[in-house]
Order: sequence, then C-alpha cells, then structure tokens
Amino acid sequence: MNLLESVFAKLKRHPKRIVFPDGEDPRVIHASQIFHDHGAGVPVLLGRREIIERVALAEKASLDHVAMINPENASDLPLFCRRLEQLARYKKVDAEDARSLMVNPNYFAAMMLQNGQADALVGGLSSAAGSLLRPLTQLVKPLPHSPFISGCLILDLDRTEFGDDGILFLADCGVIPDPDMEQLAAIAVQTALVARQVFGKRPRVAMLSFSTKGSATTPSSEKVAGAVTIARQLADQLNAEIAVDGEMQADVALIPAVAERKMEPSLVAGRANVLIFPDLNSGNISVKLLQHIAEARVYGQIILGLSRPAAYLSRGATIEQISSVAALVGLQAIEYRKLYPEDGADPHGAHNPATPNEFSDLL
Repeated sequence: MNLLESVFAKLKRHPKRIVFPDGEDPRVIHASQIFHDHGAGVPVLLGRREIIERVALAEKASLDHVAMINPENASDLPLFCRRLEQLARYKKVDAEDARSLMVNPNYFAAMMLQNGQADALVGGLSSAAGSLLRPLTQLVKPLPHSPFISGCLILDLDRTEFGDDGILFLADCGVIPDPDMEQLAAIAVQTALVARQVFGKRPRVAMLSFSTKGSATTPSSEKVAGAVTIARQLADQLNAEIAVDGEMQADVALIPAVAERKMEPSLVAGRANVLIFPDLNSGNISVKLLQHIAEARVYGQIILGLSRPAAYLSRGATIEQISSVAALVGLQAIEYRKLYPEDGADPHGAHNPATPNEFSDLL
C-alpha cells in the first residue's frame, strides 16, 4: 500500500470535511469527486452554485455528496461578520467593510475552519499565496509554540531507500525567506509533528547545511547548529519523540555509507526522513529540481504553525495533487485535537465554539 492509499484508507474510517475556497475551478470540482469517491469525507466548495454546476456539467464531473456554499448569500455570513468585527485587528471595520471581506472565499473559508465548520482547508489555486495566507494568519488560532507560519512539502520517491520507503518531508520551501535560529528550530519541530502523523513512527530530522558538524564555520552553519539545540529543547517541552541532528550535508543525511565516514553515530544521519533547509532559496530550488529532474511526486505546501490543518497549492497544481493534499490535511485533522487540545480561546481572545456538522448527511 503506497502513501496515498494508506492515507485514504485511514480517512475512510474517519471522514473529514475539506473546504475549498476555489470551488469554481474545474480542477477542484474533479478533485472533490475523487476525494469523495475514496470515501474520505465531504468536500465543501465555495463559489456560485450556478457556476459550479455549469462547470461540472461541462467537465462531466459529479457533484454528488459535494456541499456548495456561496459566501455572498450564506446563512452564516452575518455571524461571521460579527465575529470578524469582534477581533482586535478589525475593531474599526464597519459592517459594510466586514461584509466585503467575509464574502471573499479565502476569508470565509478561514472563518469556517476556525469555527469548526470545516476540518481542513485547501486553497491558493486562483490567487497568490499571500491572498490565502493573510486570512489564515488573521482568523485561525496559531499554535502556542509558534507565532508564525511556514510550509512543508511531502516528497514521494520511487527510490525507496531514502526516507521511509521513499517518503520525505521537506521544509521550509515556501514561506520564510531567511528564518532565524528560533524560527528554524520551530519549523523543524512542526514538520516533525506532521511527519509523525503520516509515518506513525519517530521522525528523524536532519538540519541541513553545506557544513557537517563544524567542517566549515560561517554565520549560516552556526545558525543551523544552534537551531538543533533549540529544536531538541522544544521537542522535550512538547513531550514529542523526535530525533534531531545537524548541522549536516544532504548526502550525510540520506546515505548511510557517507554518514559513517563524515559523522559520529547518529539516530538521524544516513536515515533522515525529515529535511530542514537553512533558508528558502535552498529549499525551494531543491524541490523544483527534484520535481522536474528526478520526477519526484510533491504534495503541499502544508501550512505549519496553525491550530487547524490547511494547505496552499501552486496555481499550476494538478487534479491529482489537489485531491492528494486534501487527503493529507484530512489525515492531519484526525489527530490535531490530540496534539493541540483546545484551551478555550480563539486567535484573539474570544472563544469560538465548534458548530454541529451540518454536512453529516452527505457522508
């Protein structure tokens, strides 16, 4: 059973509601059909019903067991506007401006996610990343140990000797250009926690550099080495079973024979399943090369640092990538409350209780 077969099998036992802000996109409509056909849960498409139905008809795609919500006439719109106005950031926003924001599908979807009306969110297909990340950071409660967001990718390789049967987690490849030591450590731990959900075993996190254990000394390599210490401390605070080591070169992280020559015995070196890049340049470039030259299958970005599962995709994402990422964030939703139990507060101090599952009849 490959990665996605395993994910869909787990979701079939615990189906989830995934909200798609880009509900009028033909790729999303097809991906929603795939998601439901796997028994993974209920896709919730945001957009104009008549447009969604017209596109589905033209694409010969089924809308059976798919929920559709137009934010402009949604029954929850007045409630969402009031909740927006209660947030400190929006105290000076009048009712008209609040409505103008909340009819934006990205804002409406983020509010659905925060208020428990969706279990996870997948977006970014029709707008720049910032247009999706902005409402998520403003409306969805952050994790207590991370006041910022970042992104991780899942890499699926045919070369099963790497990672865990060819599966690797890579971060940050899409959000923070030059993370400082503390940010790098938090990215490592957040990515490891997501990897634990998928792998079901102890993550082995390699903090990557051009240097291995002081073979070169620069501000960049020292940043990575310092992040290792902080990441271990953070993992201990969270009682998370995570092995973290570095700084190390990529071949040291992945190839046992190289690791034996260049490093002392390590739980990570030569067998890493999580790779943390020192900056966005190295992470993004590496992923693009792996995707197009090595033909690796890449899923994400999965957004790290939020108390609810979410992902943003490239505007060039395929149907298969959309449905796969929807399944992966759905899998996250199964364990999210165990990892990050509610403490009774929303992102800005007001309690936002989850609402009943109004889509349960669609499962």
